[in-house]
Amino acid sequence: MGVTQSMRIAVAGVVLEADVGVPAPARGVVLFAHGSGSSRHSPRNRYVADELQAAGLATVLADLLTQREEQVDARTGELRFDISLLAVRVIALTDWVTEFESTAELPVGLFGASTGAAAALVAAAARPHLARCVVSRGGRPDLAGEFLRLVHQPTLLIVGQHDPTVVELNRQAMDKLAGETRLAIVPGASHLFAEPGTLEQAAALARDWFLKHLPTAS
Repeated sequence: MGVTQSMRIAVAGVVLEADVGVPAPARGVVLFAHGSGSSRHSPRNRYVADELQAAGLATVLADLLTQREEQVDARTGELRFDISLLAVRVIALTDWVTEFESTAELPVGLFGASTGAAAALVAAAARPHLARCVVSRGGRPDLAGEFLRLVHQPTLLIVGQHDPTVVELNRQAMDKLAGETRLAIVPGASHLFAEPGTLEQAAALARDWFLKHLPTAS
């Protein structure tokens, strides 16, 4: 395992808090896009990040909202559904990842959860030559709207069996995605993958997708 460092990243007119972990050697880097009130401190996202790092993938867990914005969102719940705002920041972070010394030479994958999945897909559409593949866990890809038709990168949609509304929304989004797409339904899982063993299954699916679709770094 490599070193994880906490950073403050200036992008898109704001400063975002992030935890960047780079194993040695690293064969790719995955940028996490959180949503629906989650943050880089989410135990679910940190578990997935640890599994990816163990497989040789660097991870960037960045809060898409500033601390002040998170306080506003905690009261109103509005910013977590502002896909345009979140997507602009994921795009800017994608650019940053390709310029940051420790990750500049690594192929980039995007991992989105909840509304962050929509932001990740919009970023994939906007940066087709930088973002190589996308994974959504319990995501709302439908919120990416018409940008779905511009996503040609391989995309994995992971949803829980006992999250029927989100399963259907993912099925509908899958029909619009332009590239290779797979819908993986985790048995026994609800929206948060809190049931024993379900988050482990989701993390393994994500890991294997990134290892398959991220080219080996030169």
